[in-house]
Amino acid sequence: MDTSQPTASDAGTLRITEIFLSIQGESTRVGRPTVFVRTTGCPLRCVYCDTAYAFSGGQLMSIDAVIEQVQEFDVPRVTLTGGEPLAQYGAFELLTRLCDANLEVSLETSGAMDVACVDTRVMKVLDIKTPGSGEVKRNLWSNLEHLHGPDQVKFVICGRADYEWSRARISEVQINGDVEILFSPSHGAVEARELAEWILEDTLNVRLQVQLHKYLWGDVPGR
Repeated sequence: MDTSQPTASDAGTLRITEIFLSIQGESTRVGRPTVFVRTTGCPLRCVYCDTAYAFSGGQLMSIDAVIEQVQEFDVPRVTLTGGEPLAQYGAFELLTRLCDANLEVSLETSGAMDVACVDTRVMKVLDIKTPGSGEVKRNLWSNLEHLHGPDQVKFVICGRADYEWSRARISEVQINGDVEILFSPSHGAVEARELAEWILEDTLNVRLQVQLHKYLWGDVPGR
C-alpha cells in the first residue's frame, strides 16, 4: 500500500481526533486564538512526534458537522492539523469550505503529501523532514513549486547535523522568495538559544520558531 497517497473515505466525511480552541503556537500567526481541527491518522512516524495519540481512533464526522463545530467558537482563524490531514481526501474539501465560510485557514502538513490541490486561499505550513526526523526520504520536493505568498516552509532541527542539512537544502532547492522559512528546535533535543546562536553565526535569513504552546501548557493534548 502506498502510504504517501490520501486514503479514501465516505463522501463528505473525515476521521477527526479533536477540535479545540487554543493559542497558535507556531507559524507567522503565532500567539493568535485559533480553532484547531486535528485529523486522525498519519503515514509517517517521525521520532519527535508529539501527537501519536492521533495515529488511530478518532470519530468519523461529516464536513458539515466539523464546520459547524468550528464556527461555534466564534474565532476567525482555523488550523487543520494532524496526524497528517492530507492523508484523507476529505481534507481538501474541508479546507475549501472553511475558506468559503470567510475564515482565515491554515494547514499544517508534512513534506510527504502532495499539496498541489490545496485551495490557494489556505496558508500552507510545509514541514520538510530533516534526517533527525527519521523520515527524510519521504520529502516530496515538488511541493515547493506549489508554495506562494503567505505559505511557509518549516525545518524541525534535532541537532547540528540537521541544521547543516537544512542550511544546505535552502541553498540548493528553489523556494519562492515570498515564502518564509522557519527553523524550529526539536523540543528536548536542541535548546532554542543554541539554534539562535547558529542562525546568528551564519546570518541565515530564516525565522527562529519556538513552540509557544509548549511553553504555555507543556505536552498537554488538545492545547
